[in-house]
Amino acid sequence: MRYLTVLVKPDGDSAFHPLGEELSAEPSINRRAIHHVELLADDTVLLFAEASGSQDRYKQIMEQSPYVISHLTAGEGRWMAVSQFEPTEEVRRGLELQRDSFLIIDTPIRFTSEDHLKITYLGTDEIFRKLYERAGEVEYMTIDILETGDYETNQSAFSRMLTSRQEEVLETAVDLGYYSEPRQASLEDISEVVGIAPGTVGEHLRKVEERVFSELVT
Repeated sequence: MRYLTVLVKPDGDSAFHPLGEELSAEPSINRRAIHHVELLADDTVLLFAEASGSQDRYKQIMEQSPYVISHLTAGEGRWMAVSQFEPTEEVRRGLELQRDSFLIIDTPIRFTSEDHLKITYLGTDEIFRKLYERAGEVEYMTIDILETGDYETNQSAFSRMLTSRQEEVLETAVDLGYYSEPRQASLEDISEVVGIAPGTVGEHLRKVEERVFSELVT
């Protein structure tokens, strides 16, 4: 079994779906991850996602959208949302492409700081090649390959060592370029995204680094 991690970006300045574009443009809502997405037999989409921020504003957007059939939310802080909605033709074809390629998605699908999708697929090199060839024929999105290799079931062990808050801070730091050379973001930049003080961001990152380095040297 092999894995392929890609960055999926809509072409131009628009999102993959008008509903997603509206949610992304709302400053009080922070889209975090997609834990399940499925094209149903009636050609509607079932989505199980994670977000933070204003649930009230999210519900308002969903209730006013002509695409949404049903929705509900649960939890506080980082909350979960289930929705069923009508896809655009492009979204429908994209989900069909994924389904017909016999790919397995290693969920969750993560949103980057620019609301692009970071997806890890599981499959064979032959399946990945066919996927990339078919994706190249699609005009509404761009796929950049980030990483590929042999898949190991314990490869997410580091993630299991971290709290959800630590994982959130770390993902944001990586997305913004905090660990790039030269460094492209500060603790203040990260704090603006995750909504906590820069000093607390630094504490979270130090704890993450301590746990990861301790694991590597044992």
